[in-house]
Amino acid sequence: MTQQTSDKAVHLTQDAFDKLKSELEHLRGPVRDEIIARISAARDEGDLKENGGYHAAREEQGKLEGRIRQLEDMLRRAEVGETPADDGVVEPGMQVTTRFVGDDDVEVFLLGAREIETPENLQVYSPQSPLGSAIMGKRKGDEVDFEAPNGKVLKVEIVDAVPYAGA
Repeated sequence: MTQQTSDKAVHLTQDAFDKLKSELEHLRGPVRDEIIARISAARDEGDLKENGGYHAAREEQGKLEGRIRQLEDMLRRAEVGETPADDGVVEPGMQVTTRFVGDDDVEVFLLGAREIETPENLQVYSPQSPLGSAIMGKRKGDEVDFEAPNGKVLKVEIVDAVPYAGA
């Protein structure tokens, strides 16, 4: 069930897509209504230049509208797929463990849309990121080179790739 495929597609599982859509509906409805009510109430108090409640509500409204636009854009570009197969092949929706060649430390991250909620300690790498694009389609045990944002070429080994349970 692909919504739209493009270079800037946002890869989401159906569950992640549904969560983001639910957040959007909540922000467009009750949250937006509550902020509008606060702005209106503050406006009724009179002088807006020195009305801290009015300015705070307007600032909050700006942040809310920004998040709404971000969610709308993301959902419009969403490429919705099933949770990937547990076959060790790196693709969006996988929890990937990598190790820089020559280093003992491993890094565990989710390959997918940054907007997917994950536990605080789990980073999310976009499939379009330098590392993400280099490991796409690779398998557990593969070593790949990629160019870091600073221009340095790094080599990583894919230690593991399993479907992300929270995606």
